[in-house]
Amino acid sequence: MNVRRKRTGPMTRTLKAAGWTMIGLGVLIIMFLVYQLFFTNFLTARSQDQAQETVEEHFVAAQEEIEVVDTLPPPQIDDGETTATTTVETPPAVHYSEPTPEEGLAFGVIAIPKIDAEHVLFEGVDTATLKKGPGHMPWTPLPGQPGNAVVSGHRTTYGAPFFDLDQLETGDEILVETVLGMHTYAVRDIFTVAPTAVEVTDPKRGAWLTLTTCNPKFSARERLIISAELVDGPNFAYALAEKDFVPAGAS
Repeated sequence: MNVRRKRTGPMTRTLKAAGWTMIGLGVLIIMFLVYQLFFTNFLTARSQDQAQETVEEHFVAAQEEIEVVDTLPPPQIDDGETTATTTVETPPAVHYSEPTPEEGLAFGVIAIPKIDAEHVLFEGVDTATLKKGPGHMPWTPLPGQPGNAVVSGHRTTYGAPFFDLDQLETGDEILVETVLGMHTYAVRDIFTVAPTAVEVTDPKRGAWLTLTTCNPKFSARERLIISAELVDGPNFAYALAEKDFVPAGAS
């Protein structure tokens, strides 16, 4: 008996090739997503573990470089009993500075109790640095200093340090430890902006911490911004006094 073989036409072969190509691409996409969402977290966790020891060494080594760079008359406070303002006589408001870390190096620790987050902070916001953890924008003041300190972090990959940042509410605490000590911030505002809205890094009077991350999750369409004000720490009195300070001769 003769069996006739069914011939495969050019169109059928083309469809099969396209099908296998699509399957291959699908496998590659899945592998890429697994790498981004899981393996990068492993790499960042290892970097964070190594940085813990580095930042502790930095705290010890940089103690001698802490300086008093300015003093102001002590801030005025409302005693809560009279309409008059009572002036705190002592001590004066002191501005302490700490050495600026080299880019890429660990210099502090940020903790957000509300979302059970704690991460070593690095200097810089380049791609390589942000793979290790949250990074401080070098052209802004360090956390704990007067002005507007800006810190960026990944939302969904490389440890996802700011994954739950959207759960914060006004009044929630953000703690940052640097060479100077512990700085406590209270969240004042939460909002989203376009990725090009660089004005969130502008200077501010007083002492502020601005956290930035992608929004919504798994997208870079917007930036989620957390604006927090210093409410305690080595430079708190100075930041408070500086907000209301008018230099001699100024109108």
